Amino acid sequence: MKDDAANLADTAREGRPAGKGRPAGEGRPAGEGRAADIADIADIADRADRADMAAEGVPDGSPSTRRALDPGRVRYGPDGLVAVVAQDAGGRVLMVAWQDAEAVAATLATGEAHFHSRSRGRLWRKGESSGNVLRVLDAQLDCDADAILLTVVPAGPTCHLGNRSCFDAGPETDAARVQGFGWLEQLWSTIDGRARTRPEGSYTARLLAGGVDAAARKVTEEATEVLLAAKDDAFAEALGAAERDQAALAGELGDLIYHALVLCAERGLPPAQVIDVLRGRHGG
Repeated sequence: MKDDAANLADTAREGRPAGKGRPAGEGRPAGEGRAADIADIADIADRADRADMAAEGVPDGSPSTRRALDPGRVRYGPDGLVAVVAQDAGGRVLMVAWQDAEAVAATLATGEAHFHSRSRGRLWRKGESSGNVLRVLDAQLDCDADAILLTVVPAGPTCHLGNRSCFDAGPETDAARVQGFGWLEQLWSTIDGRARTRPEGSYTARLLAGGVDAAARKVTEEATEVLLAAKDDAFAEALGAAERDQAALAGELGDLIYHALVLCAERGLPPAQVIDVLRGRHGG
């Protein structure tokens, strides 16, 4: 029985599981108990893969400070303040504020943007009243060490007027919203680093060691998972669900993008070449 379960797990991890994440009786014909078992074990294997990725530092969508500046290098002005620019992962400037040594320390310690409120004369955590906090991905000093650039993930509108950016002229439309694709540079940097150093225990390095078959097989598997999650979402929509939880679909798409980038690394194909293809098809 133990060997059989191990074989099922291997099949689920290496093959293309069907029905993962579906409730019993939905999308599974009667009598397919073994297929259901494989799908359930596939879910466990998939979660194990994600745990491996998280353990080795591959970003999983949960923001954290990737590179902290040295607070001892900050050159404050005569008033004890330094200018701070906050941008999202796509490079869109969200706001400009001020920090003193206390705010810098609080930002680095908590991973959330803190500033010095000149009007209130005290430490101010962005979003402390509205809930629209800024989670810090990266903090950098400029060349003169007298200005700070924060790359952040906003929990909501940054501007007190309800706009995503304080530099928006008016209410933001869905068409104008920046999606944050620039963050993928951080993911690629992590994958590329694993490809060059091959650290022991790294999930990415393990995939790369398996060659094109291992990496490409995972892309195929995750594409199937995306299809199943999309069908489940469409089914929920057809039932007239007022609010659909699309976390499963987003998660599977995230897995697909990650494994596609691993395949790029395995083949030595710079993602920039893929982007050039898309840009060319778009007409510039």
